[in-house]
Amino acid sequence: MPLDIERMAEKYERKDDYSQYMPLYKAAIKGDWDSAKRFLDGDQSAVTAVINEIGETVLHVAVSVGRRNVNTHFVKELLKLIPSSELAYLNNIWGRTTLHNAAIFGNMEAAKLLVEHNPHLTNIHNGGWTPIQFAAVFDQKEMVSYLMTVTTADEYPFPFANKAGFDLLTSMITSEFYDLALQLVQRYPSLATWAPSGEQIALYTLAGKPSAFLSGRVPVKFKNDCNKPSGEDVEKGENPAESFKVHAQMSSWVPFFISVCQKLRAVVWEVLGGLAPQIKRIQDTKMMHAQTRQLLKCLCPADSTSLGAKADLFKLPFCLATKLGIREIAEAILEAFPATFWYRDDSDGKHYTMFQVAIMNRRENIYNLLNQESRYKYILRNETATGDKDNNSLHCAAKLAPLHRLNLVSGAALQMQRELQWYKEVETFVSPSCREKENSDKKTPAVIFTEEHKDLVIEGEKWMKDTANSCTIAAALIATIAFAAAITVPGGNNGDSGLPIFSKDAGFIIFLISNALSLFSATASLLMFLSILTARYAEADFLSALPKRLIAGLVTLFLSITAMMMTFAATLYLVFVNKKAWILIPVAMCASLPVTLFVSLQFPLLVDMIKSTYGPGLFGKEK
Repeated sequence: MPLDIERMAEKYERKDDYSQYMPLYKAAIKGDWDSAKRFLDGDQSAVTAVINEIGETVLHVAVSVGRRNVNTHFVKELLKLIPSSELAYLNNIWGRTTLHNAAIFGNMEAAKLLVEHNPHLTNIHNGGWTPIQFAAVFDQKEMVSYLMTVTTADEYPFPFANKAGFDLLTSMITSEFYDLALQLVQRYPSLATWAPSGEQIALYTLAGKPSAFLSGRVPVKFKNDCNKPSGEDVEKGENPAESFKVHAQMSSWVPFFISVCQKLRAVVWEVLGGLAPQIKRIQDTKMMHAQTRQLLKCLCPADSTSLGAKADLFKLPFCLATKLGIREIAEAILEAFPATFWYRDDSDGKHYTMFQVAIMNRRENIYNLLNQESRYKYILRNETATGDKDNNSLHCAAKLAPLHRLNLVSGAALQMQRELQWYKEVETFVSPSCREKENSDKKTPAVIFTEEHKDLVIEGEKWMKDTANSCTIAAALIATIAFAAAITVPGGNNGDSGLPIFSKDAGFIIFLISNALSLFSATASLLMFLSILTARYAEADFLSALPKRLIAGLVTLFLSITAMMMTFAATLYLVFVNKKAWILIPVAMCASLPVTLFVSLQFPLLVDMIKSTYGPGLFGKEK
C-alpha cells in the first residue's frame, strides 16, 4: 500500500518540548484510560499527535506495552477516536505504523484490533518490511502465524514474493519457525530458489542450523509434506491410512481403530509431557527435526529437472552443510544435483574439494557419505587443493582439527587419539603415492602432523600423567588398607589354634574374598598407572597403547574400591551387628555411596575411552 509522503511529512515536524504530553504518555504505559480520556477531552488533536522524540503517537505507545492482553481496553477506546483511514499515516520517525509496533512486541490483542479497524495495515511496509517480517525478526511466532492468515496478497507491495518473501522465509528459518516456513514455501514454491543479487537461497540459511537436524527418539505425527500425503508418518516413512487401505475396505472398524490409536497416543504424550517436562522437550525437539526434514524436501526437491541452470545456487549451501556436518542437506543436494560432488570451496581461495573440507572439519558423517560414492573414490584418492600448497587429502588430515571439534572429546590424550584415528583412516584411503608426497613446502603429511600436533602431544602427556598420579595415590592407599586388613582379621584369632575366630562364618568368607580381590586389583591398578608414568609418549602411543593402559588402570581401581567397601561391610556385620540381618540394609547403602560417587565422576570418562579404543569407530557406511 503506497503512502502519501507529503501527508506523512506533516507528522514529522519536530517539537522541542513534548512535556505537555507526558500525562498522556504515562497513561498509555499504565493502560489508564480514564486519565487519558480526561487529557484527550481537553486536547482532541493529541489523539494523533507525536508525543515523544521518536515520533510515536499515543497509540504506538499503547500497543508497545507488554506482550499479551495488555492495554486492550485502552487500544479499543483509542481506535473509536481515530478514523480507519488515518491509521495508515500514524508513523514514527522510522516509518513504523502501530501494527509494526504491535508485531514487534507480540501484542496479539492489539494487532487483531488494528487489523479489524484497517485491514490494509498488514501491507504497509517500512523500508520493504511489512509487519509480518518484523514479527519474524523479533521471534514473535504467534504473531507471524496470525499475520500469515490476515495479510492480503493482492496489494502492493506483495509481502510473499521476491525480496519481501525471501526476507520473510529466511527470517522464519533464523527464528526457527520451521513449521511456518514450511507453510510459506508450500504456498509459494518459487521462494525455494529465489535469492536477491549477491545473496544465497533460503537453503543456505537452513544449512546454518545444524541443531535442527539432530535425531530424537520420541515418535511424532507431522502433516503437510511437500511430496507425500499429509497423513504420512515421518518417523516410519509411510502412510498408516494407506497401509490399512485394503483392510479398511473389508472392515469398517479399522479406520476408526486407527483414529482412536492416534488420538490415544497424542493424549499419552501430552500427559507425559505435563508430568515430565524433559519428555515434552524431547517431543518438541523431535517435532522440530520432522519439520526441518519436510522443509528440506521443499527447498531442495528430489526432482531437479525443473531447476535447470539454478544448480549453482546449491553450491554454497552444500559447502556450508559439509563444514557443519549436516548430512541430510548434503545428501539431499547430492541426490538432486550429483555434479555438486565436484564442487570446491573457493571461499578462502584454496580450492578444497568437499571431501577435503569434511576431513579438515572432522565431519565423519559427511566423510562416510562421500566415501561410499564408489564411482569417484579412485579420483578422490589423488585430489589436491591447488590453492593450498598442493596439499592432498592426507595433508588435510594431518592438520590440527578446529578447536570446537577437538573439545567434543574430553582430555588432551583422547583428543590426540581422535586425531590419530582420522589420520590413519585417511592414510588407508589415499593412494600409496600420496602418503609420502611432499607439498610445495617440501613437507610430507607425517611432518605436517608432527608440527601441527606437537602442543597437543605435550598436553596429552601432562593429562595422562596427572590422571595416573592421582589414581596411583588412591590405588596405593587401597592396597595398604587391604594388606593391613588381611593381617588383622575381624574378631582376632583363637589363642589355641591360631585360626580366626569367625573362620567358619559365611560373612568371614565374604571378607576374605573381597579383601583379596581388593588387594590384587589395587596392586594391578598401581602397576598400570606406574607404566603410564614411565611411558615414552610417542605420537603413536596415544592411538591404543596409552588409552588401553588407562582403561585397565581405571577398571581395576573401580574393582578395588568396590571390593574394599564389601570388605568393610563384612567386617561391620561380623563384629558389630550381632548377625542381625536387617543391619545389612543401612550398611550396604553406606558402602555403596563411594562406589556410586566413583561411577558418577569417572565412569563417563571410562566409557568414552572404551568406545574410542575398542568401539566400532567413527568411520563406516552411512545409512
